[in-house]
This record gives sequence, structure tokens and C-alpha cells, in this order.
Amino acid sequence: MMIDIEENGLYLKIEVTAEGDARLLHFGARPLVEADIAEEQKPGFRLLELQLTGEDRAEYHGRTHRATYPGLRMVYEGMNDSRNEQGRKLELLLADPVTGLQADLHIQFYNGVKTVRCWTVLRNEGSEAAEVEYVSSFALTGIEKEGTLDRDEKMSVYIPHNGWQSELQWRSYTLPELGMSHMKDRGSKRISCSNTGSWSAAEHIPMAVLTNTETATSLFWQIEHSGSWHWEIIDQYDHLTLLVSGPTEHDNHWWKRLMPGEQFVSVPVAVGVAEGGFEKAIGELTSYRRRIRRPNDDNRLLRIIFNDYMNCLWGSPTTAKLLPLIDAAAEVGSEYFCIDAGWYAPGEWWDGVGEWLPSSERFPEGIKYVLDYIRSKGMIPGLWLELEVMGIRSPKLAETDDSWFFKRHGKRVVDRSRYQLDYRNPKVIAHADEVIRRLVEDYGVGYIKMDYNINAGIGTETDADSVGDGLLAHNRAYLAWLDRIFARYPELVIENCSSGGMRMDYAMLSRHSIQSTSDQEDYVKYAGIAASSPAALTPEQSAIWSYPLREGDDEEVIFNMVNALLLRIHQSGHLAELSPRRLALVKEALDYYKTIRADIPEALPFWPLGLPKQQDDWISFGLRAGNRVYVAVWRLAGGEKEVRLPLSAFKGKEASSQRCAYPADTRGTSSQWNAEAGTLVVRLPEPRTARLFELDF
Repeated sequence: MMIDIEENGLYLKIEVTAEGDARLLHFGARPLVEADIAEEQKPGFRLLELQLTGEDRAEYHGRTHRATYPGLRMVYEGMNDSRNEQGRKLELLLADPVTGLQADLHIQFYNGVKTVRCWTVLRNEGSEAAEVEYVSSFALTGIEKEGTLDRDEKMSVYIPHNGWQSELQWRSYTLPELGMSHMKDRGSKRISCSNTGSWSAAEHIPMAVLTNTETATSLFWQIEHSGSWHWEIIDQYDHLTLLVSGPTEHDNHWWKRLMPGEQFVSVPVAVGVAEGGFEKAIGELTSYRRRIRRPNDDNRLLRIIFNDYMNCLWGSPTTAKLLPLIDAAAEVGSEYFCIDAGWYAPGEWWDGVGEWLPSSERFPEGIKYVLDYIRSKGMIPGLWLELEVMGIRSPKLAETDDSWFFKRHGKRVVDRSRYQLDYRNPKVIAHADEVIRRLVEDYGVGYIKMDYNINAGIGTETDADSVGDGLLAHNRAYLAWLDRIFARYPELVIENCSSGGMRMDYAMLSRHSIQSTSDQEDYVKYAGIAASSPAALTPEQSAIWSYPLREGDDEEVIFNMVNALLLRIHQSGHLAELSPRRLALVKEALDYYKTIRADIPEALPFWPLGLPKQQDDWISFGLRAGNRVYVAVWRLAGGEKEVRLPLSAFKGKEASSQRCAYPADTRGTSSQWNAEAGTLVVRLPEPRTARLFELDF
């Protein structure tokens, strides 16, 4: 039996043999070419990989997750095909005749988008415990099968490397560059990315893009989870296989015992295809991300945030320091004013957090005096929190016991002088609820910068089958708590922050309207992070610091502002101490932003010079909003004063208007649109300068 699915430009083909073996033969942007798969290769096109403790492995597999049992034994039992408000929904039903374990594979389509969300539900219908070591959320073999060239020549994988103050370092690789050359029909080598711990993006953003340069098509995936996860590309049956999952035993210390009657739901993943290369893939993914996000006004209004931390108060606010900053932030047009860390303690506070009560030493008149002053200036007040931790010297510890915290080997998990709170505990939930209630209802806060500055590691042993199981359950409990908070306070904006971008994932960002992208303190280095960010999240969710320096010049202010103007502005810096001319440049940028921000939530990103690298002399990033194009250009270093920016989508078209939009005084900058070549030629006379251009077609 063959099952053919065509939906939203996605083509799926599933074969079910007479023995009930279900095989996903195709998932692509074009229909399957039957000749691309030989009959003897089809057994490798698994719908599911599933490994139980005590079960065999079918063949030599190395560290890969192929050839699993009972994965190879699962029998097709049927399919449910329905529609809901999002789009079409498939449920493929498999069962193991030996253990009684059932697997329901869910595929949710989204109308008008070439992306699906997939997850697996395991149900133990047998009489004995089923102990799970690995279960895929999505499995696809033949990801390189289109075209005639060898995979070594035509396939490239784009991987987003991540790190503190070095977020979003995208790199593309051929498979041989990653050590996987096409030498045999199968092997033990895998190309993989894995995260273990409570920072989901500690080293990589949980996503990747695979492109086929011969056929000009792309496959992309993102793992929508805020803890441990894993994906791998392997070779078998002379094809490449993609396996995407949440945590695993071998990679992430996760193991789950399912008693008869119990079920387990795997981590959801998004998978999609595009006609075109990396930019087209990100365009499809951007549209999908907007579809799955919690409806909210923040991503429509894009109000300007001033935060007092970065290159400013550095976590040491007082009434005296804040009042002139509030005046200056209001003068330039800020709409939120967020008091960052330190408001709850008189001095050094790192290891004492947990009560979240204002410091009378810092605020002699009370914190409400300052928050009311913010409101009197026409801005919405905000406060910083780190509500998933408690300092090892917190006064709040007297009201807690070990059940509040992560534990391993009988002891509390400690990281950077903090304990990790366990959100499965009702007492922890009650504590968190009361803190939010106090800030919103008593203090009138409308914005919370929710930070998270520790990595709790592999998990917790409390009430868990494995430490990874405990971490996964906590991750899900925290998300459920967030959902309740947003339902209770729908107008409240809560920024997602984890030492910058260390938890940049779409479990969080389907809920949070805004994401801190980095703690990077050098505005020149920040440019590459900012320009790369729309590949990992929607532009309107990407919060970029702009922090003019006390000792800077005009060009430093302009560079800072260009970093943020096409994304979400996180204004900071000692604005009250800037010269009138430099302060006017800040205000000019914010005034301009207010004229274009309605375009940002509908626009799609592009990169005329390719994805930025910190080693580049020039970088560029743009947004296309209908027939209007915004292009940010940075000259970081080097002797070349001119750059040609390919805008291939508009080749052969005359621009009805073209201008340097910011700053209005172009200061020796020139630009020229060449319709025949499809290039924007930009001249910036000096290094460490930046400009923003507008073109209408």
C-alpha cells in the first residue's frame, strides 16, 4: 500500500508492505522520483527509531541510533487523517507485537507553510514495563537522493554555533569537511549536534539547514525544547538518514520506564522544505515560527525598550542613578524602562537572590517611587528577575527544603553559587506565582526581563527514572507555569534571557515575544550577532542591545543604532551623559524605527554577502517587506571602501526610490543601485562605520 500526501507544497510518500512495515520514502519540496530509491534500499527508510533496554541491535551501528529494536519490529496499524484550526493532521499508528508497545507518530501541517511539527507518543499496552533508551520525533532517510551528483559534492549543512557573548556563529560545511565522506553504503560515523543541560543553546541553537546545491532545494529542522536534545545525520543503505529527537540515554543521560498503561510524549520538532537555498529555508521557517507563536500585541507593536544594564549601571541601580536615565530614555522616545539586576539587594547580590524584595538602601523612598516616575514619563516600567534559581545565601532558603531543588547523588545541585529550583514542586510554583503577582499587581510592572544564568547540568534524580527524565519533566513543568502566567496576565511582556542567548529555542519563543540575543559588550562584535539572528528567530523577537558609550564619537552611536534598527531595540548606555549631538543621533534612530517597525513582523530576512563571520571586513543583512527593502551595512575593518551587495531578487528592476535612511546626514557615504547587475554599491569611507538603506521597487 502506498500513502501519498500533498499539502502546502510538501510531498510525502509512505509505503506499507504486506508484512506491515511502514516506510517514509519521501518528504520533499517536489514529488518523489521513484528511480531515486532501489527496492533493496527501502528497508532503511524507517518511520521511527525506538530502542528499549534489553533489546538487540540489528547490525554494526557505532554511536548512531539506527537499527533499533523494537523500532525494526513495529507494525503499521492504521492512520488518522483529520484537520484542525492549524491545518491537516496525520497520526500514523504503529505497534510492537512482542512487547505491546504502541507508537503514534503525529504530523501537524500548518496552512500555507512548508513546515510540519512532529512528535511521537509511546503507549505501553503490554503487561510488562517498557524501558526506553531512544525514541525519534522525526526520522527521514534519503535526504540526499535528489539529483545525480554524489552527496560529497552537492550537500551542505548549516550549523548555528553558539556561546556566551559569541552567539549565532553560523557555518556551512560539506559532509567531507565534517569527516563523513561517501566511502561505503553504511558506516558508524555520524554528523551530530547534541545539548545536555538546562541551557538549550549552550553550544548550538537547536536547529540546522541541509541544502542540495544541485537541485536547489533545502531541508531544515528545529527542536522545540528548552533542555537536552539531539540530532544526527548518518549513512545506511547507501543513503543519508536524519534522526531528530529530544534527550537520549547515550547522549543526554535520559532513560524512561513506562509501566503498563503509561505513555510518554517525545519532544516536538519542526521539519520543513524549501525550493531554494539557505535564505529560502529561513524564510519558510520564519513564517512557521510566526504561526506557532502565542498571539500577543508585543510582536505587533514592537515598543522600544530601555534597559539600564549594558554598558550602563551594570546591575547596580539606585534612585539617584535612575532618575536622570529615565528622563533621558523618555526624551529619546523609549516606551519601556526596565530596571535590570540589583534592585533587590544593597550590595553584592549574586549568591543571595531568591526573595525578590526591593532594597531600601538602593531605593530609600521605595521602588514604587521609581516605577511611578517611569510611568509619569509615559513609559511602562519593568524589572529584572531570575526566578528559576535561589542563591546559596538567600534568606528565602529558611522557608525551603531539599524538595525545592535539583539533586544528584543525594546532594543539591549547585552552579555558580545558586541552586536550581524544581518547577514540578507545587511549593516552588506558589513561590514563583507570588513573585509575579507582587511585581504586576502591587508594583505595576508591565515588563519582566527573565534571566537564567546557570546551567543545571544533566538533570535531577528526584522522582525520576533518570536524571535526564527529571530534567525533561522540570522543563515541561516550567513551560506549563509560563503558560499559566501569560493566561493570567496577557498584557505582560516577559523577555527570554539566559546570559544572553543560551536558551534560544522555540519551546521558549513560542511563548515569549522577545529574546535577549547576547551579553556581548563590544558593539562592533555585536554587529555579526545581530545580523545573524533572524536565521534563528523572527526579526521582531530578536532583542539587540544598542549602547552608545560615554567616550564614543558620532560614528560609534550610528553603528550601535544600526545594529538594532531592523530588529527589536534594547536601548541602553549613559544617555544622560551623551553630548546633545550624539543624543540627537539616538533620537533620530528611534524616531525612524517607529516609522518602519510595522513592516518588521511581516518581513523576511536576507544576507547579501552571506551569513556573517566575525572575521569579515564587511557584513550586511536586510529585510524584504513587499516591494520595500531595508539593507543594513557594516564596514568592520580592511582597506576596501566600497562593497557590492547582490540583491538578486530585484535584478533587472529599477528602484523607484533609494536612500540612506539612517543617518539622514550621510557623512561621506554613497550608494548606487545597478539594476542590470542587481547590486547595491555602497561606499563607507572609514572602518567601524554602519548605515541603513531603503529601496523601493
